[in-house]
Amino acid sequence: MDTNTIDYKKERAGYYKILVGLLLLTAVTFIQPHLFMTHSTFLAQMLIAVVKAWLILMFYMHLKGEKLIIWMTGFSLFIVFTFFAIVIGVDVQKFQFQDESYITKSSTKAHTTDAVHSEPASHSAH
Repeated sequence: MDTNTIDYKKERAGYYKILVGLLLLTAVTFIQPHLFMTHSTFLAQMLIAVVKAWLILMFYMHLKGEKLIIWMTGFSLFIVFTFFAIVIGVDVQKFQFQDESYITKSSTKAHTTDAVHSEPASHSAH
């Protein structure tokens, strides 16, 4: 008996399962901002994207058995993330437009400098 035979029907079923998982994750990507983690949408979207990318890499690009490639990719991502964190950390410490920025304003300053909003005319008649 040949040990190198491949059961293509079983393999195709696996690909369809991954496809359904990717489609479900894509649907969750569109639904997520309205249902859950509404205060941390960026984090949720990035987690969904990482899971989808991992599924594509492991199953469609056939990397699930490649230990060296997985370790080298993880190490490379670690290096990129470390440099990114250092650059962002230095940039935040030396941010030069703090007075003009709406992000870095203190909450007491923001309330005193905001324009006073008037009620729309359609609401004041009632």
